[in-house]
Amino acid sequence: MRSLLAWIRGRLLPALVTAAGVALLVAGLLTYQDPPEAVAVAPSPAPSASATEPPLPSLLPIPTLTPPSSPAPSSGPIAARLASRVVVPALRIDLPVVKPPNDPDHFPYCDVAEYLPQLSQPGLPGTTYLYAHARKGMFLPLLETADRTMLGMLVEVYTSDNLVFLYEITRVLRNQASLDVAFEATEEQLMLQTSEGPRGTIGKTMIVARPLSVSPADPKAAHPTPRPVACQ
Repeated sequence: MRSLLAWIRGRLLPALVTAAGVALLVAGLLTYQDPPEAVAVAPSPAPSASATEPPLPSLLPIPTLTPPSSPAPSSGPIAARLASRVVVPALRIDLPVVKPPNDPDHFPYCDVAEYLPQLSQPGLPGTTYLYAHARKGMFLPLLETADRTMLGMLVEVYTSDNLVFLYEITRVLRNQASLDVAFEATEEQLMLQTSEGPRGTIGKTMIVARPLSVSPADPKAAHPTPRPVACQ
């Protein structure tokens, strides 16, 4: 009996807690939608390498959502490098990138993109995951542009350590209901996500891009001033 209790404490309970956490993470991120109106100015959080990772927006849980089949591989502590700006020149996308605040009810900001702290950063193994609303001046072109047109387009991701990483779009995934592609990656890749419908819509558009190169960046170009707006 003692060995059975030890097995439950050591193996079963941690596995259940991990599975529940991943499911909530997916439900939060995949249920935000394109907000109809921006109503208030939020503080301007500059990207920082905080040791405490904020949770993703936790909105209504979706019981039918498919959670990732396995957690992301651990690559050790993430360095001070953080995504600070994303540019898709061909689509006229140019947004500062910020870290989501430590607020379980956070709704993604307008006028900036946000990165997913639970995943990776440019130049490291795994997925750099950036998401923003499908609004004019944000990630709307990802929703409106034909898949074939976007293939081969270049994406620039600037980082807080004054580098610019160049990626090439290789896949366009529509109506996605899980983060499997992001969490299962073991090699470096970039993903951009935007919403496809009103609040509660599960399906999201996800863009997958492969790394091409990295080079030094002008510090001013790598550190745009973020002016996030709280959306409703």
